[in-house]
Amino acid sequence: MDYYWEKLTADGGQESVCGWLKDKYGLSWQIVPEILSKLVGDPTSEKSQRAMKAMLQMKKIDIESLKKAYEGR
Repeated sequence: MDYYWEKLTADGGQESVCGWLKDKYGLSWQIVPEILSKLVGDPTSEKSQRAMKAMLQMKKIDIESLKKAYEGR
């Protein structure tokens, strides 16, 4: 994930929110970890809601921070 994020934001790319970015050509990409669907996938779960709330505050998605939010830490 870090590799793609760094390559796509290099040379004029721009970060946005929730894992979204624009590359130097203006194309939009969303870079998300595989574990994201597990952590935010259950909209009725308090754990998932905490993880979603944390993700909405991020630009590049931070897996460790999502896990901590999911676990309530």
